[in-house]
Amino acid sequence: MQKRRIGILTYRNGKRFGEPLFFRHLLAEGEKLGATVFLFSPKDVFESKRQIRGFVPGPDKSWKSKMFDWPDIVIDRYRYYPKPQHQAYLAFRKRPLFTYANSRFSSKWNVHQVLNQQSSMQPWLPETFAYDKDVLSNMLQKYPLIYVKPAQGTAGRSILRIKQTSSGYDLLGRGLHLNKVSHKINTRTELHRYVKEWVKTQRMGEEIFLVQQGLQLDLISGRTVDTRILIQKTEWGEWDVTGLGMRIGGVKSSTSNLHGGGLAKDAQKLLAERFGEPKATKILHNCYALAHQTAEAVESNYGRMIELGLDVGIDVSGRPYLIEINPKPGRDIFRKLKRKKVYQKAVIRPIQYALYLLKEQQITPPR
Repeated sequence: MQKRRIGILTYRNGKRFGEPLFFRHLLAEGEKLGATVFLFSPKDVFESKRQIRGFVPGPDKSWKSKMFDWPDIVIDRYRYYPKPQHQAYLAFRKRPLFTYANSRFSSKWNVHQVLNQQSSMQPWLPETFAYDKDVLSNMLQKYPLIYVKPAQGTAGRSILRIKQTSSGYDLLGRGLHLNKVSHKINTRTELHRYVKEWVKTQRMGEEIFLVQQGLQLDLISGRTVDTRILIQKTEWGEWDVTGLGMRIGGVKSSTSNLHGGGLAKDAQKLLAERFGEPKATKILHNCYALAHQTAEAVESNYGRMIELGLDVGIDVSGRPYLIEINPKPGRDIFRKLKRKKVYQKAVIRPIQYALYLLKEQQITPPR
């Protein structure tokens, strides 16, 4: 029987890829399952020949290219890109060239608006609006802590935390290149001027910036703490939480992202230390419920998905909030937690689900 061909659509710079270790593990797991799996970018598609220039691991951590026949199914993993390539990717992705295992997603702002219309999701969502001066003023009246963030940001990029103090405002942030920013401002007028300039200099193209309700997430004193939940489709096509872990931000960091120097910690252990075992178990139960409700809501609005990485903030009272959804999530937190079996499951599941779609003929026209 001929091997099934699974293409992994991603950004390529020469023979370099944004997630080399993950991709090596992904392709290796695909081979174990009897599939032919390869990486490719939009510029590697030869439509008239129905062939793809694909990339597979070579010696000494290199990548080698070879020609492959048209893939039976494609997993879209296109994450890292400069702006010109991003525009080309968007146009490419809209063309009905392949059967995709996962549908196109949308911006944080669009997703928030869609989910906020569903009563089942409203309790999980922090208040969020598109940035302008009036919105910033109104949010400062309501909350002692707010965030200004890009609607398309990743890895903690360009997020500014604004905390009101008795003498004015304390600002913490990370710039475009994840450089730390710390600033103190005395007046509201000065704050508006600073935030306006921040949005202007941090914006990529015409992207929207958001103002979001700040949450008291310092479960560890002086540190921002949040929870990363990975929920994936199984080999039987059902949603299942693969694993979760907590991320602890550095001192004077506006985010907890691992890319920005955050630490990983076991969720059950940290929550039990803070709240006690019984309440920790209840909080985790709520996190699992949030993950399943979110996955179902996203899929009902945007189409078939493989996996979602959810950034969940658990405030000092133990209430979880959905901060962000990533349709192409990383798995590093499980490696940092030394949870080898969970990491392996997190890697293999996208391949298992793609093969399930092919086997069960669950394929629908590309979106």
